[in-house]
Amino acid sequence: MHQPLTLSAKEAAAELGVSLPTLYAYVSRGLIRSEAPAGGRTRLYRADDVRALVTRRDRPADMAGERALDWGAPVLESAITLITGDGLYYRGRDAVVLAAGATLETVAALLWEVAEAPFTEPPPVLPSPEAGLAALDPLDRLLALLPTAAAGDLRSMNRTPLGLARTGARILRMMAGVLAQARPSQQPLHRQLADAWGVTGEGVDLIRGAMVLCADHELNASAFTVRCVASTGANPYAALSAGIGALRGPRHGGMTARVAALLPGLLTGPDPVQSLSAFLARGEELPGFGHPLYPRGDVRAAWLLRRMAAAWPQDDRLHRALALAKAATDLAGSPPTIDFALVLLADRLGLPAHAPITLFTVGRSVGWVAHLLEQVRSGMLIRPRARYTGLRPG
Repeated sequence: MHQPLTLSAKEAAAELGVSLPTLYAYVSRGLIRSEAPAGGRTRLYRADDVRALVTRRDRPADMAGERALDWGAPVLESAITLITGDGLYYRGRDAVVLAAGATLETVAALLWEVAEAPFTEPPPVLPSPEAGLAALDPLDRLLALLPTAAAGDLRSMNRTPLGLARTGARILRMMAGVLAQARPSQQPLHRQLADAWGVTGEGVDLIRGAMVLCADHELNASAFTVRCVASTGANPYAALSAGIGALRGPRHGGMTARVAALLPGLLTGPDPVQSLSAFLARGEELPGFGHPLYPRGDVRAAWLLRRMAAAWPQDDRLHRALALAKAATDLAGSPPTIDFALVLLADRLGLPAHAPITLFTVGRSVGWVAHLLEQVRSGMLIRPRARYTGLRPG
């Protein structure tokens, strides 16, 4: 029997044995091609891509080790975040719409799905700093203090969903305090950071929106790391510490430091576009531009750049940066990412050097707790197999 070349969304999802949101996530990652038929409104999905994915997933047990965890390969099903290529959605809610007015605590309640509000407890007391920690980078100082905080938090033994969520809320407030070098409070997290940095006016709301947009980004390296640790039954402090360790890498949250090292040089020259052209002509990598999940541009960066332009219409340095972003899109086909937008926000607000990664870390911790909760609820241990490539015995 002749097999159809295309399938409807329901047919494709049924063949894969996944939900429709998971199908759309595969499409956004380029694993399955979709097309809009002439005169039709419903997209169709390439049957050969669907069947290739089924074959790849359902290989015999003796070939299971060949299912490499390459970038973009499906690993786990999740109901937390959907990335479509044109949008970012937290449990079906548009993250850009949420960024317009929601607090990070509101987004946490949405993503964590627990019966009671988790941020109602008094703020935690920061552990006493040990000798030598003052000289550390803020994230390293946080990593050093988390085990001490865990040892003193007996309530973190409560592994009910609400208990885990409340532990997550305490950790988030501790993170904000350590990274902002301020005492944790019951104020909204964006207010704690803004007050510590002396930000007022429009800047406060921009910090809030930026953190909401950083709250989760599906199964990235740090979220997967958190899920692996959580699947072993480890304490939430250990799971989030592992997430921070993954985030620090220059190909993940550490990308903001790479952007911060490049941006001033491009903006201080007589013509930022010419500076960018010379940079590209040398064949150098352009950090902070081009995201594989957003071929038409990172929706998080687009929102934040629009809001900055509206807040500071007369800011010459901002306009130079926006011209630079447009040139990168036109010349290299690489629109700006959230990393570029965070660094530019910190630049225009006069924030400390560690502010972009602080906004990213505190915001993303909300997603980490959501992934921790989802993994604990599943009851599964994450244990991929390796494809052995070394010497064989005998």
